[in-house]
Amino acid sequence: MPNTIHIFGFHSLEAILNSSPELILNVFVQNSRRDRRMQDLLTKLDNQKIKYSSTDKSKLEKLAKGELHQGVLAKIALPALPGQDKLIEYVKHSSVNPLILILDSIQDPRNLGACLRSANAAGADCVVVNKDRSAPINALVHKTSAGAINQTKIFQVTNLARTIRELQKNGIWVLGLDGLSNNSLYKANLRESIALVMGSEGRGLRKLIKTSCDELASIPLMGNVESLNVSVATGIALFESIRQRQTN
Repeated sequence: MPNTIHIFGFHSLEAILNSSPELILNVFVQNSRRDRRMQDLLTKLDNQKIKYSSTDKSKLEKLAKGELHQGVLAKIALPALPGQDKLIEYVKHSSVNPLILILDSIQDPRNLGACLRSANAAGADCVVVNKDRSAPINALVHKTSAGAINQTKIFQVTNLARTIRELQKNGIWVLGLDGLSNNSLYKANLRESIALVMGSEGRGLRKLIKTSCDELASIPLMGNVESLNVSVATGIALFESIRQRQTN
């Protein structure tokens, strides 16, 4: 049996309807909501022959565990994420100069979802997460990613340091973002085949992961704050790579 989760809100459901409708197991809609947006959604469900059932608001709130559901909730299957062997195979057959995002122990599901959204927006080839220390793929990750999770290639590995070594053997330069580095991200070469490694909230990169990287760099900060949210830093790093590639 595959793992299942509940996702909620129009955007989350519409995103999976557009990308992977076969994962939808059941849909619940609020019986008191009959506006145009709801009618449009029901039409899409009918067109794709996906069954739904009407229920009251209290049941939806219980299933959504207090999160904003907008009168729509779906139970979906979570397919198992491919691991290291599939990642290396994918990299060998990927585009010229792949751009890979590696997330080291991102524990807040909202941050994980936001990082996936940035990766999708930047056109990253794939995202790598570690299995044991990362936030699980859940409803909040789906919602925060704004549908990007359904369009982004994600690999889940058990040993991130070992995965980094395998990527390096296959011609991937691995750059870790570290706030203590004196090397500016804007001076690093992000045009070639590269994996950008982002550390966890608060602690940053783990020591073993940091020493596994080919290069460390930091984002220069001009104000009084000491660090950026990991999802913000991820967006900056990814789009700096895109800027360099387009300039080149």
